[in-house]
Amino acid sequence: MRVILILLYLLLILVFLAITIFFIAIYALRRWILIRKAKIHKGNDVTVGIFHPYCNAGGGGERVLWCAVRALQAKYDNVKIIIYTGDIDASPNTILNRAEGMFNVAVDQDNVSFVYLKKRHWIEAKMYPYFTLLGQSLGSLILGLEALTKFPPDVYLDTMGYAFTLPLFRFLGQCKVGCYVHYPTISTDMLRRVRCREYAHNNQAYVVRNPFLTWAKLTYYKIFARLYSWVGCRALTIMVNSSWTENHILDLWNAPFKTHRVYPPCEIAHLKTLEFTGNEDEQIVILSVGQFRPEKDHPLQLQALYELRTLLNKNEDLWAKVKLIIAGSCRHEEDYVRLKNMQDLSKHLSLENNVEFKVNVSYKDLLQLYQSARIGLHTMWNEHFGIGIVECMAAGLIMVANRSGGPLLDIIETSEGSQNGFLAVDSIEYATCFYNILYNTKEENEAIRNAARSSVERFSEKEFEVNFLRAVSPLFKTE
Repeated sequence: MRVILILLYLLLILVFLAITIFFIAIYALRRWILIRKAKIHKGNDVTVGIFHPYCNAGGGGERVLWCAVRALQAKYDNVKIIIYTGDIDASPNTILNRAEGMFNVAVDQDNVSFVYLKKRHWIEAKMYPYFTLLGQSLGSLILGLEALTKFPPDVYLDTMGYAFTLPLFRFLGQCKVGCYVHYPTISTDMLRRVRCREYAHNNQAYVVRNPFLTWAKLTYYKIFARLYSWVGCRALTIMVNSSWTENHILDLWNAPFKTHRVYPPCEIAHLKTLEFTGNEDEQIVILSVGQFRPEKDHPLQLQALYELRTLLNKNEDLWAKVKLIIAGSCRHEEDYVRLKNMQDLSKHLSLENNVEFKVNVSYKDLLQLYQSARIGLHTMWNEHFGIGIVECMAAGLIMVANRSGGPLLDIIETSEGSQNGFLAVDSIEYATCFYNILYNTKEENEAIRNAARSSVERFSEKEFEVNFLRAVSPLFKTE
């Protein structure tokens, strides 16, 4: 008994020493960061560090990033922009020229600097086959610490959804912190799917079939949601990109007075002037625009086209005119693998003559695609917003999107008399929407297009800049 007590005392001493050493190390690191920060910052300049590890990816999140940079440069003369990126193989000029080429967003290049991060692999999903949410979030702490030690800013903005970096910069770096949330890392919908044992790309079949694994995963999700709530509330200002995201963030973070809905910037001014240049007597183009990521559910698009062929089985001439063009960007090797799988699936469904894939298209080429298409397609379940949806509508395409998330709550109206698009859930519903559009009268389709173009003004770049600057203003107030 005495030996056991001695061992317990030794264990307590070791735990106490470990905790003491940990806090001493944190204090020393914080002091070093603040000394480094004082040496770096001189004069009246305010440095704004923006955490965007995939700033060269070419998706909707990157459009938000560059429009935010442009807005800050236009508003504040003394602001210096620092982009934390893991795109170590791309030079600053390459990144900025790609942003201008893809998004038609030009920023003051002399006022933007890049801090290259070498530990980006810590936030990649392939590193964590299990407990992916927790693994990536803890990995973001490693990447965030690298960013903070390389350049501690005055103001910190997370624009990619790595909320766990917020307390790191706030407490260690003594920064004013804010975030722009495109998609909550965890949502009440994810909890519901696990609880109801529904299959999804993030809820595998072996979990759905096993009650114990379902309970274990639900417990893990609940604990993670608590952690996510705590770190998120460390932000001084919280921006969300849609009503759907806002609802989830309010449920999870419960910070209504510092949460602002800031719709993403959509390049609609020029798109609304585009005219159709295709020939519907020769080809009817259905256009899908989006990154090749699993949640975009590109296989559903091919399945919908397969179902459309079934509906048009008595009209082979019309089917021969239909062509689905899937245009998207690939961030890394995993995305290229998904693209190859999509190409194989199109052949398996005997759709290769009616499907074309376009990868990493330039803004100029994208405009030509908009002008050649008559129907837009988006299949992501619970899409947080949908910049591509808005841009398709502004360009005059009749949009068919998933009946969930941002498309349902913010963008598409299906009521008679004010319809500006279509909503669907499964492949048969999507195919039915296509079928109806193909057989609508010209006047009916034109009315939907006109309503769509009239409805997108609230998603303009100008509206984004006004609302974004209003939301981040507390970060620039001098105390």
